[in-house]
Amino acid sequence: MTVHAGPGTPKTADPLETAALQAEIDAAARAGGGRVVVRAGVHRTGGLRLRSHVELHLEAGARLEFVPDPDLYPPVEARWEGAPTVVHSPCVYAHGETDVAITGLGTIDGQGQRWWDAFRHDRESLAYPRPTLIGLHECERVTIRDVSLRDSPSWTVHPLLCQDVSVTGVRITNPPDSPNTDGINPESCRNVRISDCHIDVGDDCITIKAGTERSPERVPCENVTITGCTMVHGHGGVVIGSEMSGGVRNVVITGCVFQGTDRGIRIKSRRGRGGVVEDIRVTNLVMSDVMCPIVINPYYFCGPDGKAPHVSDRRPYPVDDSTPVFRRIHLAHITARGVHAAAGHLYGLPEQPLAELTLDDVTVSFADDAIPGRPAMADGVDLMARQGFYLGYVADSDITRVRVDGCDGPAFHVDNSPTLRREEVTVDGVRGRD
Repeated sequence: MTVHAGPGTPKTADPLETAALQAEIDAAARAGGGRVVVRAGVHRTGGLRLRSHVELHLEAGARLEFVPDPDLYPPVEARWEGAPTVVHSPCVYAHGETDVAITGLGTIDGQGQRWWDAFRHDRESLAYPRPTLIGLHECERVTIRDVSLRDSPSWTVHPLLCQDVSVTGVRITNPPDSPNTDGINPESCRNVRISDCHIDVGDDCITIKAGTERSPERVPCENVTITGCTMVHGHGGVVIGSEMSGGVRNVVITGCVFQGTDRGIRIKSRRGRGGVVEDIRVTNLVMSDVMCPIVINPYYFCGPDGKAPHVSDRRPYPVDDSTPVFRRIHLAHITARGVHAAAGHLYGLPEQPLAELTLDDVTVSFADDAIPGRPAMADGVDLMARQGFYLGYVADSDITRVRVDGCDGPAFHVDNSPTLRREEVTVDGVRGRD
């Protein structure tokens, strides 16, 4: 079944098309599935709910504009920053559906400015956290392909507790100063493929999450591939955490370009979260104009409880289920030019060292006019510029074929890491110098 939704060229002053669009989606689902085609033109709408076996297809020139009226996004149960809560319904929402798709060369516009203004200046006007642009919860066989997504009220694409997710050829654009407008955030999902996307946002470009200690269940995010993407102007290029209580494993990141992101590859958590990050493979990346290319930070201080004394304490604590674990993280064939703050900031905990880390064939050079920054969001990390790698509590790990050019001071600052091995290190063209 194929349904063509909307008039040929609607005007922005036309009434909302929410009811008509939703009726077409529901009719296709009742017929056993099909494609709902949104024709070229501007279509103003409130929240829409996808159904099983239905493809929402936006023709080239079609534009879905989601009107920023909280009453158009009724409350639903979901997660917000890893904790279960009630939120405004996503602009495009599905829950418990199978075979759902959003495709086409059209644009989905979240009209985020009014939401951002309310978040910054009038949070009391928001009864619930802001909508995500696309929120797909507990779904199977999800496809998002070729669409342009812009001005999301908060996170742009949020698959939660989904299986078999494919996001391909998507363009995401949110202003650099827009709050919490992450690009693609798979959370506690299995079998996720993100490829050939361009992401330019106001927060992390791609973030892999697995809930917090406040989640009622501990569900991992696993079997994730990220390939062929370009990412600019985000706080992080590809990020794991800080919500990772369910664990993150079996992740491959390859063939990507990061430009102007604060950090490149970033893994973050803290005591109390628990969870294991393991079997991460990162290869063939090019970065430019980044603050810090590689960050592994188990002292992340943002969000609820981030300022608690145990988060920043560098003394060992007892190991239990609340202790985060980072292990078997391998990064190779990475070039980072025009770096500002530091070459890397990679730490474990005194009681749970970062284990089996590999850095191989990594080249870092610094910006001539470096802007000072904090490579990791943790207490005790000062502003710095043109500094080398900082490593602490790293065990049974290898640094090989690493080149650092133009840093001020030592290329490596190593703390409490007696089993960290270094070979073929080159600093300013001199082999073997630290």
